[in-house]
Amino acid sequence: MILAVASGKGGTGKTSVAVSLALAAAGAGRPVRLLDCDVEAPNAALFLPVELTESRAAGLLVPEVDMAACTLCGRCAEVCAYGAISVAGKQVLLFSELCHGCGSCTRQCPAGAITERLRVIGSVEAGRAGAIEFAQGRLTLGEAMATPIISQLKAWRLAAPPETLVILDAPPGAACPVIETLRGADFVLLVTEPTPFGRHDLEQADRLAREILGLPAGVVVNRDLPGDDTVDAYCREADLPVLARIPLDRRVAEAYAAGRPLHDALPDGPDRFAALLARIEAAVTT
Repeated sequence: MILAVASGKGGTGKTSVAVSLALAAAGAGRPVRLLDCDVEAPNAALFLPVELTESRAAGLLVPEVDMAACTLCGRCAEVCAYGAISVAGKQVLLFSELCHGCGSCTRQCPAGAITERLRVIGSVEAGRAGAIEFAQGRLTLGEAMATPIISQLKAWRLAAPPETLVILDAPPGAACPVIETLRGADFVLLVTEPTPFGRHDLEQADRLAREILGLPAGVVVNRDLPGDDTVDAYCREADLPVLARIPLDRRVAEAYAAGRPLHDALPDGPDRFAALLARIEAAVTT
């Protein structure tokens, strides 16, 4: 099963939930693989004793023009949807930072004057944290496009034996990097908090997961406390199941500050996340 853990905004406890589910699965003796797809700020490794043993460069293929073969016809600029290549007089201007690596200019060049080279914009790394297989992507500071790193991380480490639980820790929000992470998942677990802002961002993430991508989803309410029915009201209206609640508890904050996941913060943490995992699997099979 491929489980994506997502949230409409940062700071909801998404990564700690993802790590806690991995620990619960490993504690039950199940093969588990955790991929940190939040490549702009990967932090799942802060909660685990990760030892990284493999690393490779990641990036995207950008055009390179052979001016001796180029006829300056301008076809490359016509087909580029991102303005990354332009013909000006007798020059071809390349703006690599704008290039999305789609390859249209290379395929459309009638003179065959364009080839491609790898432009490195980050890296993907892998290793272990005890029984947990672990991998993460890391976008180079100053680069703008996270999606190529996520897709290469998934291509490198997503495939696993059927009995393996693969957990994808998605970036926050509902933009292209989140879409790339959720693509191909069997279930999306949305982590939120019981506030008006939490509801607003949950609605966006829910629409992305269920309406746009057509994936089943459920909710974890973090920092839960009586009195605010905002998120519960939305879940009832949208027929979105609430699969778990994590209390607003000082012990959770202390554990987080010490780099310990939710799994270890409360006395019933292991049982709580084992039960959550069982509910998710039941939802996938029904």
